[in-house]
Amino acid sequence: MEGKQTRGRQKIAIKRIENEDDRLITFSKRRSGIYKKASELVTLCGAEVAVLVLSPAGKAFSFGHPSIESVANRFLGQNIAPNDNTHPLVEAHRKVRINDLNQQHNELLSEMEAERDRGKLLKEGTSGKSGQGWWEAPIDELSLQELKQMSVMLEEFHKNLHKKIINELRRNGGASSSSFQAHTGHATNNNIPFCQL
Repeated sequence: MEGKQTRGRQKIAIKRIENEDDRLITFSKRRSGIYKKASELVTLCGAEVAVLVLSPAGKAFSFGHPSIESVANRFLGQNIAPNDNTHPLVEAHRKVRINDLNQQHNELLSEMEAERDRGKLLKEGTSGKSGQGWWEAPIDELSLQELKQMSVMLEEFHKNLHKKIINELRRNGGASSSSFQAHTGHATNNNIPFCQL
């Protein structure tokens, strides 16, 4: 593999750039960066933002949300007009975006509620009714996902049962794997899964 071809990102001294072409390129890139940061501030925090930049040639560039005029009027303490000269297309886009986000929010709430109800049903079905244990739930009424969950619970139960038996046998006289097999009829190899799906 060859070495790096470019110098990558370099730290530059913050002073006036003497080369005019480099200065114009830097101005353009940094202006875009400021607009991007201002837009992020609006999106993340709901802030009202106005950025006004004059190029070295004297050309004005601006970014404002909801508009330069509304933020300037607010800053100067002037009365704000009800619509405040926000371009109708911008306002329409904003309303559509808000409606889309509200719809997504409502859909997620509905999904969350459905999953909560499904979880309650699953818990009732697997916790057992009238004193039954989760292992006695009617498996032919369970979905594939519920069957997989039950399989995982059974594997965990099986593993814990083996550990408990081994610990008890060791406590009662230093049992070996052969005495475990004699007492239970099972080998102590925990690598063999209890149930495969």
